[in-house]
Order: sequence, then C-alpha cells, then structure tokens
Amino acid sequence: MVLDLPKLPELKIDTDHRVPAAWDFDTSVSLVLLVPESDRKALLRAPWGDFLTLRLTDFPTSTNPVFLSGPRGHRTAILFVPDTKTTFSYGTLARKTLGPLVKERAITVNVISLFADVEKVSTMADALVASGMAHLFQLPRMTGKAADPMALRAMNFYGNFDDADFSTTRATAEGNNLARWLTQLPGNYLTPGLYQQYAETLATREGWATRFYGIDELKELGAGAFLSVVQASPTPDAGILHLQYRPPGVDAPPLALAGKGVCFDTGGSDLKVSGHMRGMNGDMQGSAVALGTLLALTRLKFPHPVDCWLALAENHIGPKAVKSNDVVTAMNGTTIEIVNTDAEGRMVLADTLALASRSKPRAILNYATLTGSCVSALGQRVAGGFSNRRDWIEPIIQAGERCGERVWPFPFETDYDEDLESDLADTLQCRVEGAGDHIYAARFLSKFVDGNIGWLHVDIAPTGSHKGGLGVIPTEVQGFGVRFGVEWLKRIAES
Repeated sequence: MVLDLPKLPELKIDTDHRVPAAWDFDTSVSLVLLVPESDRKALLRAPWGDFLTLRLTDFPTSTNPVFLSGPRGHRTAILFVPDTKTTFSYGTLARKTLGPLVKERAITVNVISLFADVEKVSTMADALVASGMAHLFQLPRMTGKAADPMALRAMNFYGNFDDADFSTTRATAEGNNLARWLTQLPGNYLTPGLYQQYAETLATREGWATRFYGIDELKELGAGAFLSVVQASPTPDAGILHLQYRPPGVDAPPLALAGKGVCFDTGGSDLKVSGHMRGMNGDMQGSAVALGTLLALTRLKFPHPVDCWLALAENHIGPKAVKSNDVVTAMNGTTIEIVNTDAEGRMVLADTLALASRSKPRAILNYATLTGSCVSALGQRVAGGFSNRRDWIEPIIQAGERCGERVWPFPFETDYDEDLESDLADTLQCRVEGAGDHIYAARFLSKFVDGNIGWLHVDIAPTGSHKGGLGVIPTEVQGFGVRFGVEWLKRIAES
C-alpha cells in the first residue's frame, strides 16, 4: 500500500523584541519563561516575579524545567537555561519542556526571555521550535482509528531572538520528519519498489533528476557485492536510486550523500535468531536520513549541487541466498570473500560508494545503521564517525556539537586491513571473530571510495533509536543525521 508523503506540521511562529510589561495573556495560552541558570533572581523582574519566586520554593533546585500554574491559571514552564551552551543540552531541555505542554493540548505557547544573552536565548528558541515540529509530527499508524489531532498551533517569542535561525530549523525538521516517517513504516509498506516510488514522487515534487539502477543494469556494471545481498529476494525490485539536486546556474562538482536502504534484514544464511529480527524494517534508516538531508538542503536553496545515492534492498533467506566463503566481485573489481551474510549493509554500500565515486564528487557523506559494535562502543547517544581525512576529525566533532547531533570519530588506521586479508580474495567482508567490527566495516567501505574524494561514514546504529527520545526528538525512532548532514555539507562547501 502506498501512503501519502508526510507534510511539515503547521506551526505559526512570531517574534517580538518587546517583553510585555504586563502578562495579561488569554488563559488558554501556556508560558515558557527562559531564565538564566546563573541569575535566577532575574525572575523577580518579571510581572509575576514575587509569585513565581515563592512557588519555586516548593521544588528542589535541581528541577528543570519547573511546571506550575501562574497567578491567573496559565500553565507555566520555568526553564533555567545553562550558562554552558551546548545545542544538545538545550535540545533536551526543549523536549522536556514542550512535551508536557503538547500532551496537555496547549494551543499557543508564549516564550518569554528574561535575560540578554542573544546567542544562548536564540539557540534555545531554535531548539524549542525544532522540538515543537517533532512533537506535532504524526508517525504512520496502520489503523482505521483517526489519530488525535495536535492542539498546538502557534509559538510566540518575546525578547531578543535576533540570532534564531528558524528557516534552518524548519528545513531540518521537515527532513527529520521524513526520515522518521519512512523508518517507522512496516516492511510490507516499504519494500525497495515502494521506497523507489516514494522517493521518485518526492523528486518530481522537488524538481530533482532521478536515475534508477535496477538489477539488470547492476549486473552489467558488475555490482557483485550489492547483488549478492539481493539474490534470494523473491521480488527483483532492488537497486540503487540516484537523485540529483541542481541549483540554477551552478556548474560545479557535486557533494554526495549515500545511505544504506535495507528495507528488511533477515540476516540471510546467517539467520537472525532470538528476536533479533524484530525491528529490522528500520535497517533502511541511513537512506532515509540521506533523503531527508537532501530535502532539507532543497528547502534551504543550498547553492551547491548535491547527489543522493540510496541503496534499496532486502536481505532474504532462501535456496539462492549467498553463503559464507562465497567470493563475489564488486563494481570496482575488488573481490570479496563472504564471512557473514548478516553483514549485508557494507555490501550494498560498497557498490553504491563505488558508483557514487565515478561522478567525482567533492566529498561523500554516507549514513548507515551498520554495526552492533558501534553501539557497544558508544551506547545510544552519539553516532560513530569514520573518515579518510585526518584533518576532518575535530571538524566532525564541532559540527555535531553545533547542530545537536553528536558524532564521535574512531581510528581509521591502515594496519587494520591486515585483519581483513583473505586467502581466496582481495579482502574479507569482515573479520571471522574479534572486536572492533565498526572500524573494520569502515576500512572495508573505504576500499570502494576513490582516495582523492573526502569521505565521511557515519554509523547511526547507536542513535537510530532511543527509548523516550533524545535531544529535541520525542519518539523512539530518531531520524538522526539530517541536522548533522546539513551542517557538515555547509562546512565542506565553504572550505
């Protein structure tokens, strides 16, 4: 079944430099008061200062935000903004502040700043809008019951919010919503063929050029790594979808996005057991994030060409399934000895990266829910980064900290390749045993990227889902990486 593509929630946003001298808002309005954590006495300068200060004595000083009723009955959240500005911590506070107000069906939220630091308060405003967009967005549900409509319609900001970048916030929210929506779809609602249909419908709407490399063409191109994953699929709808964003009048090498789009992963011959197959409809989240990033860049009228490559596949079990010790030849001529058919993501990405490299992009950013070892290394709060450019290490960290989607780089040393040596082929697909698979997966993928192209691989297995939400996102499905991708490609384009 094909569903309608999601739309950005309608949320009216207004700003006013003047903080009202009297808070005589309609009682249907909820308030969020931004108070400096280092100067809580700033609350005394507010119209309700004495009342609110007295009420705060009922709460532990560690409570943040504090929810209470104002003197006229307004639902009021007092949010103490930390002195140390980190976009992630502000995003977390925004989620914890807006969540209860949205659940209580607030229609309008007035955000009032009680301090003068423009940068901090603007970052907090961006986080509140981003979280509002995420809270309002309806993830897909397969039921005849109508979803409860969200009540929130407007957010008004009073104070100096000059540095707030609501246009970027809206664009990245739309991309994130798309990524979460696609990831939430059940496997029978998002086969490779249906995924291609969604992406091409979006491309028509947004003016992107498209080309689909189906199984027959991939055979002609010698994409043996990709084809080994899909050879047991009952429906021959797998392939690599190429989307092109081209700003008017710009003739330059593109930047490139790529994503793992395995719509369902059984593990193949190395079958997943003991409940590990559940949730594998979300193994395509890397491609959804790549697509969402392209949509956000389009909304921002990004002044540089961008290519987006989606590896759309399913990993099935059956008589034709690839086996351990099989040897296949990738598009760039590299022969690969299969070790574990459940390490299929690096196989579909290998040929996708090789194909993307042929267009000589300025840089490639790829996303994938790739390895459990990355989760073991980082937990579920920070994504793993791997790059063939040593001088990108600190910029990767900075980009993640700036946008609130944190990425931490791992070692990328050539001697790791010694452990991928095969007696049969040019390389092993992965190690037979041992730790560090996230690093070995990145080393394997690097063999299919032209060394002259700057490349960043982001393993979002740690951040693809987080129970209770993470940062500004309130849902378990995160769609992590859209904000990072926009921030990263802006940096690369300007370098």
